[in-house]
Amino acid sequence: MIQEFRDFIAKGNVIDLAVGIIIGAAFTGIVNSLVRDIINPLIGVILGGIDFTSMYVVLSGDVPTGVGLDAARDAGAAIFAYGSFLTAVVNFLIIALVVFFLVRTVNRIKSIAEKPDDIAPEVHTGPSQLDVLIDIRDSLRR
Repeated sequence: MIQEFRDFIAKGNVIDLAVGIIIGAAFTGIVNSLVRDIINPLIGVILGGIDFTSMYVVLSGDVPTGVGLDAARDAGAAIFAYGSFLTAVVNFLIIALVVFFLVRTVNRIKSIAEKPDDIAPEVHTGPSQLDVLIDIRDSLRR
């Protein structure tokens, strides 16, 4: 069973998947920073200086006017945090777009690598080892 597990782990696909997960986690941090530090402030400027990520609506409970999203959650009120949701949607769309371009590029590279080489014609190098052995066998039979 241990040998089976080693064989499973040593397969290239598992290692490729692990590398992809690690890079994906690092990339998620970059996208979160992009949305939080660049896109949301731009949307905030468009909306008149409002912090986009902390937009919410109180569904039930008492929340003092003008408090942030974290304070509203700490107050125990039921809130509809649409700003956080929209931030998550923007994060997802950016990650999905980058993954799309990455897969598209990898597929193009694979298709180029799989195409036969049209530039150099096939060169005949002589008979193969099997052909020579067959000729020797046939000569010995005679």
